[in-house]
Amino acid sequence: MRSLYAYRQRAEAALVRYFDDLPDRLLPAAGRWPARSVELLRDLTLRGGKRLRAAVVYAAAGLVTGADVPGLDSAVLGVELLHTHGLVHDDIIDDAPTRRGGPSTYHAYRAEVADPEARNLAILAGDLAAFLSVRAVLDAPVPAGVRHAMAAVLTSAAADAVLGQILDLERDATPDADGGFLDVVTDHKSARYSILAPLQLGLLAAGAEPGDHEEELRRYAWSAGIYEQMRDDYLDLFGDESVTGKPVGGDLRAGRRTYVVRALLEVPETRRLLQPALGDPAVTPEVVAELRDRAIEHGIAGRLRDTIRHHAETAAAEAATWRWWRTEGTAFFRDLPLVSMDRIS
Repeated sequence: MRSLYAYRQRAEAALVRYFDDLPDRLLPAAGRWPARSVELLRDLTLRGGKRLRAAVVYAAAGLVTGADVPGLDSAVLGVELLHTHGLVHDDIIDDAPTRRGGPSTYHAYRAEVADPEARNLAILAGDLAAFLSVRAVLDAPVPAGVRHAMAAVLTSAAADAVLGQILDLERDATPDADGGFLDVVTDHKSARYSILAPLQLGLLAAGAEPGDHEEELRRYAWSAGIYEQMRDDYLDLFGDESVTGKPVGGDLRAGRRTYVVRALLEVPETRRLLQPALGDPAVTPEVVAELRDRAIEHGIAGRLRDTIRHHAETAAAEAATWRWWRTEGTAFFRDLPLVSMDRIS
């Protein structure tokens, strides 16, 4: 999608401008560590990512108008900084050494100072990103009422994401967690802040009232959020590390009971291979490769792709019913789920 690339480029430019200006506006007159925290947040934020949330913000405004809309870049800063917050804290929880092809914020600090200072600094850097995300939308060049509505959307999404992370930890500690539980985790940790909140922010900036179509937006976000999470889970085992920027098999080494891990546990041939490896950080690439091969052989990979496609098609069908908005705008949301399937086809 050409528009997806254009949205990503616009978001990247807005983020660069933001971080270029941030030190002069934010940093105290003394101390080196505050500047280092901002530097690490900048590095992680600008290092990559799909910028899906940013694209949804821009495209949501396109549902209402084809004109440029003030405040969109501020909304994008908000969702991207909130995402950075989540990445920093996820990597602390998981003790992950890498993120987006480079060191995680926590491990970057560990290369400079010893724990507990490194861990404490990483926690505070993640907190700083969260507060800056709210500040970004409160500084948006839009009427005060719109700013406050945007801040309410963002803070609600932040709370949902944190609750999703708590549920995520419970999921991994619950061996018999069923698919319904996984869907609730995904709704909070992914759908609400990756899809629904960006949709609401873009509509608010464009002068629309998201509450007028809340049920339709939530249905789309639910299906889109689940296929995005399932796709990410799928790529963790079946993807290309050079593309994803993360080691293959990271979820099973960390003991995460993802959609893919749950599917592997349901088949005796893969369950025998998986159980001794699940949660073992020393599992070798050869074991991961054998597990992947057996999953393909027993049709697990194909069934997962079919389920992911089902959710993608459900999201696309929902967007196709949005006839009260601009045709050009709804086409983006109709096509986005199906285009995203290309990464696993």
